[in-house]
Amino acid sequence: MGQDSDFGGKRVTAPAAEDDDLNRIKSSLANLLLGPRLAERIQAFRGSIGFRLLAAVLLFSSVVTLVLTAVQLYLDYDREVSIIETRLDEIGRSYLGSLGQSLWNLDQNQLKLQLDGILRLPDIRAAEIREIADRSNPIRFAVGERSTRSIIAREYPVYYVMHGANRQIGVLYVEATLTEVYRQLMTRALVILASQAAKTFLVSLFILYVFHWLVTRHLAAIAGFVSGYNLARPPAPLRLDRRQPHAADELDKVIESFNGMCAKLERAYGELRQVNLQLERDLVVRRQAEADAHTSEQRFRDYAETASDWFWETGPDHVFTYLSSEFGAFGLDRQQVIGKRRIDAAADTTAEPQRWREHMAMLDRHEPFRNFEYLSRDRAGRPRHVSVNGKPVFAADGRFLGYRGTATDLTKQRVAEERLRQSEKMDAIGKLTGGVAHDFNNVLTVITGTIDIIQDGVADRPQLAAIAQLIDDAATRGAKITSQLLTFARRQPLEPCEIDVNDLVAETTKLLRPILGEHVEMETVLAREAWLALADPSQLSAAIVNLAVNARDAMPDGGKLTLQTANARFDDADVPDNGEIKPGEFVVIAVADTGQGIPADIRDRVFEPFFTTKGVGRGTGLGLSMVYGFARQTGGTVTIDSKEGRGTVVKLYLPRFAGQSVMKAESVAAPTVLGGHETILVVEDDALVRGCAIAQLGSLGYKTLVADDGAAALALVDQGAQFDLLFTDMIMPGGINGQELADAVLRRRPRTKVLYTSGYTDNAISQEGHLEPGVNLLKKPYRKAELSQRIRKALGA
Repeated sequence: MGQDSDFGGKRVTAPAAEDDDLNRIKSSLANLLLGPRLAERIQAFRGSIGFRLLAAVLLFSSVVTLVLTAVQLYLDYDREVSIIETRLDEIGRSYLGSLGQSLWNLDQNQLKLQLDGILRLPDIRAAEIREIADRSNPIRFAVGERSTRSIIAREYPVYYVMHGANRQIGVLYVEATLTEVYRQLMTRALVILASQAAKTFLVSLFILYVFHWLVTRHLAAIAGFVSGYNLARPPAPLRLDRRQPHAADELDKVIESFNGMCAKLERAYGELRQVNLQLERDLVVRRQAEADAHTSEQRFRDYAETASDWFWETGPDHVFTYLSSEFGAFGLDRQQVIGKRRIDAAADTTAEPQRWREHMAMLDRHEPFRNFEYLSRDRAGRPRHVSVNGKPVFAADGRFLGYRGTATDLTKQRVAEERLRQSEKMDAIGKLTGGVAHDFNNVLTVITGTIDIIQDGVADRPQLAAIAQLIDDAATRGAKITSQLLTFARRQPLEPCEIDVNDLVAETTKLLRPILGEHVEMETVLAREAWLALADPSQLSAAIVNLAVNARDAMPDGGKLTLQTANARFDDADVPDNGEIKPGEFVVIAVADTGQGIPADIRDRVFEPFFTTKGVGRGTGLGLSMVYGFARQTGGTVTIDSKEGRGTVVKLYLPRFAGQSVMKAESVAAPTVLGGHETILVVEDDALVRGCAIAQLGSLGYKTLVADDGAAALALVDQGAQFDLLFTDMIMPGGINGQELADAVLRRRPRTKVLYTSGYTDNAISQEGHLEPGVNLLKKPYRKAELSQRIRKALGA
């Protein structure tokens, strides 16, 4: 379509738009001059065959008329020109002698008369005679008007006979015009063209009328019949409105063929209606069958989706030929598996060769199978546990075509089972180590309690004092090991408070520099806005030291140790997939080294107590287990990211401080021995520990009452025994532990002061390892100075 646009400030119309405007203008003028109805008929006539026939006849007649007229005019022109040339030749023969005589005699009047005579001849326009002489003013005489167009000119030499010889004395110029010839030819052409045009137009109109009467009106009738033809209600056969000719012409043959075609169409339409009715009945049946098939397919799909994860097919050679789209949802690569056998795509064929041989033998026997489980790997190389069921497929002739079956991904189930086994193993180890630590702490309590007395007695004997110091160092080391065991077992009572991890890491770094040595470069990367953490500061410092020492041992040739702090927030969607951490906000302390890394086959065992790769005598194997137990008891977790040859990153996640700490961190001063004169009820089931405690309290000036279990202590209370402080062990036989004993005494005597002691609390006075507010606990093993400090604190002095 044409478009309008502005160009140079003027309105410009595209050609298509101009054509539309011209057509509208033509239509408007035609309606104005001829009237609407006549204009419509003319417009309809312009698109008919008659109009094209009239145009063709007129064009052909006009061309013929123009050609014939041109030939006739050319012949007339040639004849007229020949007449003029003959006249000019006659002038040359008739006038040259007399003109020569008059020019020799210099008779100008006679020359004028003779030239006027020539000028009066038909078609002569001008005549001139020029004298050829040596004198200064030769004769030149001319009549008429010379022209430069449509002329025929001749020049004749004029001679005079002198002494028998011809002498040229001048030149005669005669000019004839063709203007009259052209005017006559034009008039003749107009007459011929007008007469021929009138004749041609009349003949064309007659031909058009005859053609319309014989052909076009019947064609219009045929078109109207066809346009209104309806197969559902067919009309009568077509008949032309004309006198029947003696012999059938072309139109009769067309009508006969058309009526025959209509009859065939009517028969075909009837047959088609019958076929359509049958198709409609078949379609109803087919739709019902499709609906039943869709319902059955949907039912099968629902069963399949709930029964398995994906479908598979194999050929006679047990090569996978089909895997459903759900196969890729588990991270498995369809294109990598299709074209292979199951045994070729499995990852445990070398680990269990006998089981795979039995499976392949069963496939070769074409037997069905169920719940065959094997190990595969996804695109990322992670192991996937797969369970498959299969059924052999046979052709109608009994030929074996392959297997078809379902598969289920059991990875999450197997990972959960392994995690449960690991948790149960760690819990069992924790209970075992906790029990051992409890008994060992009782022994260490006796040793550390008596060593103070021995050291005071041998202070003036250097040799015995040195031996006593060795015993003291060994007891201290044993106490550290039991503390680590209890921390791993999550039985160590914690005293959490709000901690600025940046300050704690900075302080711990000062302690680490002499421990790590000069061959280890140390760097700290502290978060600018690190959150406060809720943890036991002493345990946290010990955990960082353990991690740093392990990192140092992994870099025997030196390397770089990085301590980093950060904040972390876990939502439900991005909780780590280890099942050991809940959604929330955490403070992260990362210890990274550039050491040897941890081999993948032992990476899952590094948190087990007493597991070490350092060799005999180089480590207890309790460092990482202590860190793990401390993090879990605190409410966080520990993760390890390690690659052989590239180093290890251990991340310690601690819960963010929420604003309510159990206690505030206090600066620890060197313990001093303080005594008193109060009475203390000592409840301890272990006779050795009980005797040691009585001896230490007596040396501090206190009076003591003694009971070996909770029932005996309550009996003393009920008997009215007076005391200022209840000093009780937590774990005791007889059905009453230290917490229950204290509750019973406080119900009888609400003002009683209580001091607990234990090397293994078993959550008796703590909530998930955190001491409850207001609880005073003296951890075993303890020394005399620690005992005196705790007693004075419990008594409120």
